[in-house]
Amino acid sequence: MENPADEIKKRIDIVEFIGSFITLKKAGHNFKAVCPFHQEKTPSFVVSPERQIWHCFGACQEGGDAIGFFMRWENIGFAEAAKELARRFGIKLQTSGLDDQTWKKKEKLLAINLLAAEYFNYMLEKTKYGEKALKYLADRQINKQIINKFQIGYSPNSWDSLYRFLTKKGYSATEIFDSGLLVKNDRGGYYDRFRGRLTFPLKDHRNNVVGFSGRILEGKSEAKYINTPETSIYHKRETLFGINLAKEAIKKLGSVFLVEGELDVISPYQNGVENIVAIKGSAVTKEQLIFLKRYTSRVVLALDSDAAGEDAMRRAIEETENMDFDLGVVTFDYAKDPDEAVRKDPEKFKKLIKKPLPVYDFIIDLAKKKYPSDTPFDKKNLANEVIFFLEKIQNPIVQSHYLKKLAELLTVSESSVYSLIRDVRKKKKLKTTPFVKSPIKKISIDREALVFKYLLSRIFQSEDPFKMVSHVFKVLDVDDFFLPSHQKIIETLTTYKKKAEFFNLKDFTQILTPPLASVFDELYLYASSDLIFEGENLTRLIYGAKKIALKKKLMSLFDQEGSTKNIQEITHQLNEVEKKLSSL
Repeated sequence: MENPADEIKKRIDIVEFIGSFITLKKAGHNFKAVCPFHQEKTPSFVVSPERQIWHCFGACQEGGDAIGFFMRWENIGFAEAAKELARRFGIKLQTSGLDDQTWKKKEKLLAINLLAAEYFNYMLEKTKYGEKALKYLADRQINKQIINKFQIGYSPNSWDSLYRFLTKKGYSATEIFDSGLLVKNDRGGYYDRFRGRLTFPLKDHRNNVVGFSGRILEGKSEAKYINTPETSIYHKRETLFGINLAKEAIKKLGSVFLVEGELDVISPYQNGVENIVAIKGSAVTKEQLIFLKRYTSRVVLALDSDAAGEDAMRRAIEETENMDFDLGVVTFDYAKDPDEAVRKDPEKFKKLIKKPLPVYDFIIDLAKKKYPSDTPFDKKNLANEVIFFLEKIQNPIVQSHYLKKLAELLTVSESSVYSLIRDVRKKKKLKTTPFVKSPIKKISIDREALVFKYLLSRIFQSEDPFKMVSHVFKVLDVDDFFLPSHQKIIETLTTYKKKAEFFNLKDFTQILTPPLASVFDELYLYASSDLIFEGENLTRLIYGAKKIALKKKLMSLFDQEGSTKNIQEITHQLNEVEKKLSSL
């Protein structure tokens, strides 16, 4: 009987499947992309249609099959991924092998949250307890259709109404507490977290309710908003309110508006702006941006028009610049936030969001308001504040444009502004130098180690691996390779070559032991991801590898007694290799 993974992998073409999530480009036998699981600009993510595998050769070093990709993309376990893919592709799975306790617990917490969302919504719309909350929403011009769309609800001002409801549904106090819906008191008892509050379900992009946000309606001493605490299914840094409704519009329109609060999403959405989501808290996080990068490279910040909002915009700049986002900013001089702005004047709101201000223009304008005078003192402060951001611009054309603009604003020479950039970089260098190792040495070590891996990968990615291995091993020997696993793969290939007329990838991989097969999968993809050796002459690389191997043998012989003859022999070989290299 096939295991669930094999059943699914038989039905899924990995290139087509992964290509439905990210853009893949052909690279020899394989396909490449910018890795969706970490921050990078140069493609290091490789997919093999022949092996039906993928691997990232960049920072994250992740790899696997179609199920593994889906697990990583959705941040879920194997059992949940297998069941979801089976449902999507109409595969009937044998349930044995899918017993995943982590997934079962997550499934239970999601079920509790969904029941709570339905309970809160019922309390809002169908009971007398929700009348005050309904009036509040009506005053905010939120209609019933949108209330249902976002599943807005109300939690009665009671200590345990939700607690009693969920226990009647068969859930224990511990399970409900683990969902974040209850608070534990000093005596070990439990009470409802969201009491007397308007509730907004926090949903992930798959429409699962992972948590809640609650706005106070009764009582003035408590916090205006509270959120579900960190749980096994709710992580504040990853959450974007409204993403379940906005994701298709973001992809279609090629941009996303980032706002601060739930109503800052809901009011614009009701007025036709669907590519809009809210951060949780006052900071835009790297995790949120990495997720949004799946859908768009264009982010527009429309945060609150207060000091906290401005600070959040400033902090977002560095993260978006590092991830190569096109960042814009929308501000509302007639309202404190997007919710108020769209309610006051929907047409003006729509005009403003159609023409966001480029982020560095916003930074300069902000500094001008802070230091408005033409005095040398204000000019110095303005320049010091702005240059901190302009120094981070990675595109030289964009940076040059803004440095020129700053010089004109200050009525000083461009060279004066450029000197400020140099000062900032000098300070950064002084600050980091004691803790940073020489990058030159690191690159040298990497190249030495990776050249053998690259050559071995090239053998298996070639049109005729048998012919290629003969070419490579006219110069190299098996023991020239650093890793025992690589040596074992070469030996297996040599044995296979004696028995087979033609190289067949599937047949070859079937004779590898499971540990070797795992090494081979990464090895097979490596040459497609390579940048270090891109464009280099293959013969030169082979002789370069031989030179490295001979030098290592010499070093080991120097430590051995009675090895003079061997040293002379290896030295002679090394001289011959160096002559060959100089002639290539």
